[in-house]
Amino acid sequence: MAERYARQELLPWMGPAGQDRVAAAAVGVVGMGALGCAAASLLARAGVGSLVVVDRDLVEESNLHRQVLYDERDVAERLPKAHAAARRLSAIRGDLRVDPWNADLGPERARELFARVDVVLDGTDNYEARFLLNDAAVEAAKPWVYAGVVSTLGTVLTVRPGEGPCLRCLLPVLPPPGSAPTCETVGVLGAAATAVASVQAAEALKLLAGRADLLAAGVVEVELLKPSLRVTRVPADSACRCCRGRRFDFLEEREGSRTHRLCGRDSILVLAPAGTALDLAALEARLSLSGPVFRNPYLLQTEWEGHAVTLYADGRAMVQGTRDPVRARALYARFLGM
Repeated sequence: MAERYARQELLPWMGPAGQDRVAAAAVGVVGMGALGCAAASLLARAGVGSLVVVDRDLVEESNLHRQVLYDERDVAERLPKAHAAARRLSAIRGDLRVDPWNADLGPERARELFARVDVVLDGTDNYEARFLLNDAAVEAAKPWVYAGVVSTLGTVLTVRPGEGPCLRCLLPVLPPPGSAPTCETVGVLGAAATAVASVQAAEALKLLAGRADLLAAGVVEVELLKPSLRVTRVPADSACRCCRGRRFDFLEEREGSRTHRLCGRDSILVLAPAGTALDLAALEARLSLSGPVFRNPYLLQTEWEGHAVTLYADGRAMVQGTRDPVRARALYARFLGM
């Protein structure tokens, strides 16, 4: 396998010793959308020893223009993104250890993830998830690489607890709903997501190779419409309630909600109480009495009062055709009794 990474080892800051560190490392990627797919692919090809890939959603046709690990077969099989991504990543490199988590990343799983890996990459599409990752990283004293992309513009920040600003130094509170542009409102260019993921993956590889001295010195902004790359230095906030005050509002569930609006669709994700486990086969038998049901080993799809619904074994439900969390929760309670 030495020949496989020969060109990468020629990099003065990598070398054989850096490559050995990369091979021994574990990386978590949370959110296997456009950013997560591209970053995970780059890390797999760069020789990272193991990947934990986390996503709560399934592959849909609208993903294919920018989410590079998936194809039409995954759509036809209605695969969860985590499992579809793991299948493709394993095909890229047979010796790669991939652990797919088809789950929502709540506090318990966030802590477990940071305990298992050396660095976490952000591929999420909402700030609640990012604030949770930031809390977990600061608590665990492990790095994570924030990223976001909309339209043709993306940003990256590498957070090293104790060595610089955390995300909440930049954003002390959650942005109000609707205040920030999203892929749903302004669209997204697939090439922009890939460019931003490339910056993310490069930052992660510097960390893993033991060259934190080469990390970007602040927030990286990548613009592809009129191409530019800019780095803005951002100081740590001495009054930050997270990295200085060590108050973990999202990890300890003081903040956040049990419903999330999904980017790019009129859909609400309803989260189940902790510890929920659905028997999908038994649920199929019951729900099929009132309408058509599709089930595979990972999920069940049906319809509730005109709304397409996807149910997962951990009790999550994606309710389509609504932007109203109250409506989604009411349907969830009515059909599942929870």
